[in-house]
Amino acid sequence: MSEPKLRSPFQGRLFTTGVVIFLALVVILIFSNATFLTIDAGHRGVLFRRFAGGLDKSVVYGPGFHVLAPWNTMYTYDVREKQLEEEMEVLSSNGLNIKVDVTVRVNPKYNKIGDLHDKFGKEYLTSLVRPEVRSSVRKIIGRFTPEELYSTRRDEVQQMIQKDLNTTLDKNYIELRASLIRGIMLPDKVRMAIEDKIEAEQSGMKYEYILQQSRKEAERRVIEAEAKARANIVLNASLTDKILKDKGIEATLQLANSPTPKSLSLGAALMACR
Repeated sequence: MSEPKLRSPFQGRLFTTGVVIFLALVVILIFSNATFLTIDAGHRGVLFRRFAGGLDKSVVYGPGFHVLAPWNTMYTYDVREKQLEEEMEVLSSNGLNIKVDVTVRVNPKYNKIGDLHDKFGKEYLTSLVRPEVRSSVRKIIGRFTPEELYSTRRDEVQQMIQKDLNTTLDKNYIELRASLIRGIMLPDKVRMAIEDKIEAEQSGMKYEYILQQSRKEAERRVIEAEAKARANIVLNASLTDKILKDKGIEATLQLANSPTPKSLSLGAALMACR
């Protein structure tokens, strides 16, 4: 029987080199497939670990370059402010159909991306924000009449929608920046009736203002006349006999210094003192 051939040292080194090259190719192949990831500015990421507990909600990855194992998946979210416009029809407190145009501005909470992804996913605007906006608008507007919505309490309604919507979204990892009522459209007949009523009220207020100003002017004139009358009474009462006598003495002194005869001057002075 022939003896087995021994492997030469050269063959052993060649085999080892081949194994190393094979492993290197495997590693390169692995790391060339979705293991390098760049998160853009304005975005955040949350990692799904396939073999290590699933979604890792405790770590939120910020913008920049990241390396991850090929069996894991990074879900990235645009966390910049987004605007949602919603046109809808709602019922007022008296059952009238009203068209409302509402705009809301929202963004995900940066440190809650994992919870948001776990509960609602990347379509959170459709699955969460839009239904909640419609619900809040219907609930709040249903408390008011068309006249209140169209004229006097529109700002109050907007603030109430903001507060109600913020309470719901905040619990679900969404930050509400603003909610605005861009338009409230009533049926033409209702709108014209409200405008006519408002115009009549404004005319009445204008007429009442004119009457009030006229009353104030009349009162001012009465007060002025009464003040003048009281002044005349005081002036007449101040012309006492003593004052008249002082005037007579003053006249006597003037006559004494005049070139007229003393007898005439004295008689005139006596007449002035009486």
